[in-house]
Amino acid sequence: MFENAFTSEAWETAVKVFVSEFPLAIWETVYVTLLSTFFAIIIGLPLGVLLVAGDKNGVLPLPGWLLKTLGVIINLLRSVPFLILMVLVFPITRAIVGTVVGTPATIVPLVIAAFPFIARLTESSLRDVDPNIIEAAQSMGASPLQIITKVMIPESVPSLLSNATIAVTTILGYSAMSGIIGGGGLGKIALNYGYYRYKYLIMIFAVILLIVLVQLFQTCGTKLAIRSDKRLKNKS
Repeated sequence: MFENAFTSEAWETAVKVFVSEFPLAIWETVYVTLLSTFFAIIIGLPLGVLLVAGDKNGVLPLPGWLLKTLGVIINLLRSVPFLILMVLVFPITRAIVGTVVGTPATIVPLVIAAFPFIARLTESSLRDVDPNIIEAAQSMGASPLQIITKVMIPESVPSLLSNATIAVTTILGYSAMSGIIGGGGLGKIALNYGYYRYKYLIMIFAVILLIVLVQLFQTCGTKLAIRSDKRLKNKS
């Protein structure tokens, strides 16, 4: 399978592709990942807050049927494999972007796949907040909105940042699959050259760069989470 992958001709082709196509592919991968994460957070963060604050023992109790419906929708979207989800949301993608192929079109399924995941991560982070702090805010007469925005979210920032890092790296992995529907980025190069043309060296380059991007996102997210942790600041 790899007997011709590392010949001089293969290296020459790989270098040419690396110089001509990889810079744009890296940029497409980064901007699609970050933009999709941004929109997924805009949708997923409020949903995660509702799941916690709207609980029967939460600061803003909501009807039980509403929370159950919301939970079922989130679980259903999370259970659909991303490759299948990309096809299922073609009508939504076409309505929003005007096409179902190309790099911009991949943002829609990425957001739909990611926001339920972010909602659950947000829920997990907010449930870790010390209930004594919330009770203290309630005893001081703080409104539910004030408790959410000035107590729950600020107290869970380190955890939220850590979970956001997990979300970014997950979306990055999803974006690599989008080459199947004509999306750009490193996934497209790996698919076009590695799968269709058997240029395995180019595919290996693409995979290595994806790993490097994951490490960069993970390192930056971890540092931000550590810097925002009040407990570590107090110890220092």
